[in-house]
Amino acid sequence: MNIKEKNLIERIKKNDNEAFRILVNLHNEKVYQICYGFLRNKEDAEDIAQDVFLEIFKSILFFRGDSSLSTWIYRIAVNRSLNLIKKNKIKHFAYSIEQLLVFNKPEPIAYNEPFAQLAQKEQAKIIQKEIDKLPKNQKTAFTLNKYNDYSYAQIAEIMNLSLSSIESLIHRAKIKLKEQLKNKI
Repeated sequence: MNIKEKNLIERIKKNDNEAFRILVNLHNEKVYQICYGFLRNKEDAEDIAQDVFLEIFKSILFFRGDSSLSTWIYRIAVNRSLNLIKKNKIKHFAYSIEQLLVFNKPEPIAYNEPFAQLAQKEQAKIIQKEIDKLPKNQKTAFTLNKYNDYSYAQIAEIMNLSLSSIESLIHRAKIKLKEQLKNKI
């Protein structure tokens, strides 16, 4: 943790509203992106992002600095998103094929081909269902990597796992998805 971050945390712990506003401005977009990556619903992502910052405000006194502030914040965002999915049993993992399956990319579709667009939307729904079937840790690591473009090292920090565990989770998720999608797409 750098000096600037430590100073910001200390100011927030002393109820400095301007410091908290700075923290929100620094991390708001990334928190929203993480939440949206899991929830795939604008309103849910906005609500959870707001909840993340409320939790940060309430629990900043307990932040020990074992990890960077951003890692702590993003871990809260991941956990809150997963809790909402679990609580409501929502299945909002819609991805475009280009964003998701780097190992099985289809040919690009021209926008003037309505039947091709419909087929691509149907494929995205199938992929969405298959991602939902992944075990929780595989789904989390895969989503953070493929949708939010986090490096394996960043994911390891967020999920509080070793780098080799993250590599294994993502590798197994890809294999499982490829197998599940083999006869469906």
